[in-house]
Amino acid sequence: MSEHFDVVIVGAGLSGIGAAHHLQENCPDRSYAILEGREAIGGTWDLFRYPGIRSDSDMYTLGYSFRPWTQAKAIADGPSILNYVRDTAREGGIEPHIRFSHKVLSAAWSTEDAAWTVTAQKGDETVTLTCNFLFLCGGYYSYANGYTPDYPGLKAYKGRLIHPQQWPADLDYAGKKVVVIGSGATAVTLVPEMAKTAGHVTMLQRSPTYVVSRPAEDAFANKLRSWLPAKLAYGIIRWRNVLFGMYFYRVARNRPDVVKANIISMVRAQLGPDFDVAKHFTPTYNPWDQRLCLVPDADLFEALKSGSASVVTDHIDTFTKTGIKLKSGAELEADIVVSATGLNLQVLNGMTLTVDGQAVQPGETLSYKGMMYSGVPNLASSFGYTNASWTLKCDLTCEYVCRLLNHMKATGTRQCTPRIDDPSMETAPWLDFSSGYVQRGIAAFPKQGTKAPWKLHQNYALDLMDLKYSSIADGAMTFSNPAPVGQKAA
Repeated sequence: MSEHFDVVIVGAGLSGIGAAHHLQENCPDRSYAILEGREAIGGTWDLFRYPGIRSDSDMYTLGYSFRPWTQAKAIADGPSILNYVRDTAREGGIEPHIRFSHKVLSAAWSTEDAAWTVTAQKGDETVTLTCNFLFLCGGYYSYANGYTPDYPGLKAYKGRLIHPQQWPADLDYAGKKVVVIGSGATAVTLVPEMAKTAGHVTMLQRSPTYVVSRPAEDAFANKLRSWLPAKLAYGIIRWRNVLFGMYFYRVARNRPDVVKANIISMVRAQLGPDFDVAKHFTPTYNPWDQRLCLVPDADLFEALKSGSASVVTDHIDTFTKTGIKLKSGAELEADIVVSATGLNLQVLNGMTLTVDGQAVQPGETLSYKGMMYSGVPNLASSFGYTNASWTLKCDLTCEYVCRLLNHMKATGTRQCTPRIDDPSMETAPWLDFSSGYVQRGIAAFPKQGTKAPWKLHQNYALDLMDLKYSSIADGAMTFSNPAPVGQKAA
């Protein structure tokens, strides 16, 4: 017989370890297992190994609500974040619950049993488990490979082409000519780090991105920690950063021209009057139509000013034997080309779902509170914000899932299903982001509605009230399937 758990969590990264903590804290009587497809804790922070890997959010909001970040750097490097996640798992007694090398393939819901049957691949073996609630915490992109365009003439190129998601441990770029294709968070991280030892690094972009410099260390936060207990200081800085982030986002959406002008003027102040900021750092879109790129301590700008790095805004015509020929006719020599061209979005952590034998098409569902799927019982996905730190929303999602579980226990029901009661409600894409990686894959994700609880707020304060304090029984969430006499509810 298959092993049975009250809850199965998919993924042992930042989200999955957080989910386990909240479950232990708020539903201590529930059994759970974490299924992790890889052989290590950490998710994104273990997968990505490229030079300079770091957070693009401050650790006072990217960190867990329940575990203070106590290191000096607020913009932290990847290994430090990985240690933070692993320490949380170890010290919280979460590690023994993790089943490594269990790649989840599918899940099938049975209303009669009020349970999911989860199928996973472990090496050459197929493993099945059952659970009453399934919590997907494996993120939103494929771990198998990143997105690499079909570059013209690539076969002629004699150098090395690399995607940051599969960074080779043996890569030696010291003294080499490197071209990094892209202008997003990964590119602006790679360029200054590789420029420290490479012969020269060129950031090749089709169009500019908004780039904002910020100190790697938060001086006020570090002082506050020396005056107050760690948890109190952490909470104060966390709320300060949350409120400032909300304020900045609101101003950016309401007065985009003003925010755009301020960002560009800060870049000009960093790079000086002779740098062509209009061409290389002035996007055609408004702030927050795509995510802003953060550069700690102006490291990208310093690399550009020193001459160890440069930026080229142009389109690729073709790869050549020795590098890349551009549409303008210019050529970039490259011993190494890094294709920092984004992710492949993946819905439901790559799983297939059925409900009572009927296949679930996520793109045909509506997203309930940004975490559940219309018509799909006892299943939630943990997603973060696009305009703020990932973990802020994940923490709230975990607390809401625990509230759901406790409500079902209290009412003797085994099934919670979000159902649409307004067929006339209009829909919109799940994410309103113009980034290429979003546009390539968003059709497979659920839609959002124009009214609560089907509309995504992208606002921590609103979500805090909605997910932590509002009534569980809101009319859209239906509770059913009472437990037979003598059997406990979910």
